[in-house]
Amino acid sequence: MALQNIGASNSDDAFYRYKMPKMITKIEGRGNGIKTNIVNMVDVAKALARPPSYTTKYFGCELGAQSKFDEKTGVSLVNGAHDTSKLAGLLENFIKKYVQCYGCGNPETEILITKTQMVQLKCAACGFVSDVDMRDKLTSFILKNPPEVKKGGKDKKAMRRAEKERLKEGEAADKVQKKLTKDVKKKDVKPTKKKGNASDEDHVSPTVSQAGDKDDSEDDGDVQWQTDTSAEAARQRIQEQLSSVTADMVMLATEEPKKVKAVNGNGNGNGNGNNKKLADVAKENIKKGVSPKELMGILSGSKQENVSAIYEAVVDGVEKGFAKHVVKKKSYLAAVVGEGAESQILVLRAIEEFCRNGNGNAVKEVPLVLKALYDVDILEEEYVVKWYEEGLSGGNKESLIWKNVKPFVEWLQSAESESEEE
Repeated sequence: MALQNIGASNSDDAFYRYKMPKMITKIEGRGNGIKTNIVNMVDVAKALARPPSYTTKYFGCELGAQSKFDEKTGVSLVNGAHDTSKLAGLLENFIKKYVQCYGCGNPETEILITKTQMVQLKCAACGFVSDVDMRDKLTSFILKNPPEVKKGGKDKKAMRRAEKERLKEGEAADKVQKKLTKDVKKKDVKPTKKKGNASDEDHVSPTVSQAGDKDDSEDDGDVQWQTDTSAEAARQRIQEQLSSVTADMVMLATEEPKKVKAVNGNGNGNGNGNNKKLADVAKENIKKGVSPKELMGILSGSKQENVSAIYEAVVDGVEKGFAKHVVKKKSYLAAVVGEGAESQILVLRAIEEFCRNGNGNAVKEVPLVLKALYDVDILEEEYVVKWYEEGLSGGNKESLIWKNVKPFVEWLQSAESESEEE
């Protein structure tokens, strides 16, 4: 069966994941009894996650003709002779009104009926709740024939997620235990027995322990003592043996150089002043038309600072509709991610930092931005979930960002678990 992308706006996207079968129609009867049979209406409706009675009724409402869907046989009939192309156009209107999210355009929505008898669409990807125009004729039919509530699916998903969490916790505990064991082995001082036939020249006098010099009354003649030679132990001995003034002047050749990072509001980068300068440089070069790769070479900050500056430059001057703007200039973010999969975390932190410092719309639209970057393959499920979990366990876990992102992350996890089942 031939498949096509759901939604006319996605028709040219070869990698679009949401597809439905092309509609097949057949003219039956003649004269006043002529009817159009939508042969595969059940399959089309299933792909849209809507009851086939809804789509059949919508055709009847729009064409001003009687329509009927038989639940037992699965036959969908509309009175009159209608071209396939005409019905396909009406189906496209149905998708826009009753299937696609009004926020992100994702077709993975659920129909809700409120206490005040209003029809809404809740998006499983971004969490946006769309209000359907109640003036449409089909809404009265939906109120009389509400969609069935799915049962059991949530419980199964919850069990799968709990199992995954249990495995993750077990792996994390194993890593911690191995690390502790390794550290203990390094710190332990083990005596080694000296061979009896060794000469006096081979004799090694006992070395000073970490606690300082001690006069031992015991006979050490048969034992050769070893001391911890790690950089940390050497530093400790120097501190004990030298005064506080001279200790600061001693430099160990074994000491690894440390990168000094000043902390800004997000815990990354060199502070708002330096970030602002980098962002200004990025904005200026993007306006000049500098390529993404050249821009990465021009910026002189740390990786996180550079990515934050690029993201701020990409959304410069935007007050609303961040997702569309980000997709237009996705090449700059794609260049960042191209340097390694872990760079996706840097992009996510840059988005988080901008939302904290930006306007209220930036926080509200963050799930739309993530969904847009996910659709163009800049972000992957693994790193979005990892970033979200780090955010919840961090110092800013009460931030609205995590509350707004939660539906999108849950959608990613449910989509992953469903693909595993298949």
